[in-house]
Amino acid sequence: MARSGSKAKRGAARGYRPRRRSPARRAKAAEVVDRLQGAYPDAHCALDHRDAYELLVATILSAQCTDERVNRVTPDVFARWPTPAALAQADLAEVEEAVHSTGFFRNKAKNLVGMAERVTEAYGSEIPQAIPDLLTLPGVARKTANVVRGVIWGLADGIVVDTHVGRIATLLGWTRSKSAEHIEKDLMVLHPEDVWIDLSHLLIWHGRAVCIARRPRCDECPVRALCPSAKA
Repeated sequence: MARSGSKAKRGAARGYRPRRRSPARRAKAAEVVDRLQGAYPDAHCALDHRDAYELLVATILSAQCTDERVNRVTPDVFARWPTPAALAQADLAEVEEAVHSTGFFRNKAKNLVGMAERVTEAYGSEIPQAIPDLLTLPGVARKTANVVRGVIWGLADGIVVDTHVGRIATLLGWTRSKSAEHIEKDLMVLHPEDVWIDLSHLLIWHGRAVCIARRPRCDECPVRALCPSAKA
């Protein structure tokens, strides 16, 4: 499986500098991952999709919205605009109506149509794989690019950090930062590249099933013994 971690590591060396982690801390973090993999062997991206285009659309819509809501909206979106070329020709008002329930619908609709226009004009209606190319698409930032590259092509440039990942990484003592970009770099230093893609899925599933923000079920947690924030 092709990897692009060296570029990400060089990026992590610029600007914010993560704290160095001892072998003991790395080993403890690896044990957490092992236990989460045992607890959630089927952890995967919860956004329904069949290809890179559909995942990109769903990920753009998922900003400030639950995956469940997005999955209720996207079947209609994909049926009406099944390709980037079709979405590029869509009436903006119709797209706004179709994605209205996902929130921030005007901005999301504008980004979706703009993304489709860019993909159609610059990349022959094929979603590009390269990070620099993905970042030229409206509505696509590093998190979205990491989701698509990791899920569709198995390419690990970094770690997807959403609210679950950031919150649980903090509880586990893996980071002290509040910035998603800095949290990502802290995790990239702590964990080997071959778990970067799976790590975000594991933490997201754990955050939804057990380590729930307002009512964590510490007594059911598979990593309780390794978590400094676990309730007695």
